[in-house]
Amino acid sequence: MAYTPEGAQKAFPPSLPQLLIDDAVRAALLEDLGRAGDITTNATLPEDAVATAVLSSRETGTICGMGFARTAFALIEPSLKFTALVKDGARVKTGDGIARIEGNARAILSAERVALNFLMHLSGIASYTAKFADLIAHTNAKVCDTRKTIPGLRAFAKYAVKCGGGSNHRFGLDDAILIKDNHIAVAGGVAKAILAARAYAGHLVKIEVEVDGIKQFEEALSVHADVILLDNMGPELLEKAVKINAGRAKLEASGGIAFDTIKAIAETGVDYISTSKITMAAPTLDIGLDIEIA
Repeated sequence: MAYTPEGAQKAFPPSLPQLLIDDAVRAALLEDLGRAGDITTNATLPEDAVATAVLSSRETGTICGMGFARTAFALIEPSLKFTALVKDGARVKTGDGIARIEGNARAILSAERVALNFLMHLSGIASYTAKFADLIAHTNAKVCDTRKTIPGLRAFAKYAVKCGGGSNHRFGLDDAILIKDNHIAVAGGVAKAILAARAYAGHLVKIEVEVDGIKQFEEALSVHADVILLDNMGPELLEKAVKINAGRAKLEASGGIAFDTIKAIAETGVDYISTSKITMAAPTLDIGLDIEIA
């Protein structure tokens, strides 16, 4: 059985569009099956052999990617019966069952690796995010991701972050303005960059600016930035910025985020803490598939 520790977030994110899942899983299956299919399974198992398999977690973590696993088995053989034992976002312990698959044995084994690859990778991101989120659950701060994701898999990685109790930053260059140090250098200053961005953007587009000190921070406040990213500032400077801000802009801390630093950063009163580690440094969650022997 899955468990949810006290204080853990219980709201599950919405499902990903099935079309996105279908395209990704189909491409992965084609990559794995190649031109001749699963020659090992086809050579060793009778065509009509049936089996029951169980997906289970081999360590404690947070599950993400159930839709990908279900789709992998369904695309190989629609008649396979896939029974989910947990939902995305569920916390599991070592040995907990995740899903049961029943039907044609060849189909089960041919889809196994693709199903596990998605599950292990996305559950790894969700699990790593949950560790950060749990450390700051006593504050109002949210841990959020960045655009540092494996190309082509961003939507899935960000979904996994949500499953782990994190928050999503912008999805790409087109859905929010984030003025970084290089933009500021070319534009001629923080205020000039923000004012130019506001003149360019529609009224629904948020404007965030990165600052590296209190002087730049106050300049950003003076021209009413929506969000201010406080880059590589220690807790003392963050506390000072929070006090000066007085709730005017949303504040995001970034840089030097780790398990042993995030608690102190969150306790300064910032709204968001962004880190690329939850999508780029997360280890996979160990999940296995075993055939049940009668």
